[in-house]
Amino acid sequence: MNFKNLIHVLAISILLFSCSSGDDDSTTDIDPNSSGKVTYNGNIKVIISGNCANCHGSTPANGAPSSASFNTYAKVKAAVDKIITRTNDTSNPMPVNGLMSQTNRDLIKKWKADGLLEN
Repeated sequence: MNFKNLIHVLAISILLFSCSSGDDDSTTDIDPNSSGKVTYNGNIKVIISGNCANCHGSTPANGAPSSASFNTYAKVKAAVDKIITRTNDTSNPMPVNGLMSQTNRDLIKKWKADGLLEN
């Protein structure tokens, strides 16, 4: 193999290894804040809005209990343990149409572990 071909092989090898992280999880950089912690406003609010607010909004609907409104940080924070339990329950899942993505469920757990930060 001549020197020019060796350089090409090395360059391609470096590109292949640097572009492959070993897993296909796109949540490596999950938080835009500099601390690397998950926050309600930065991460969780959009998950709740997209997956829960249809039934657990200002006025709970579709059989959701009246005490289960998740329209504010304080209400979501107060219900985080129940949210984690129900969003991971395969026999009685929330949302009712099936479990939300593992990424979203993991973010909610990390938010709790990070201290339930608002901002």
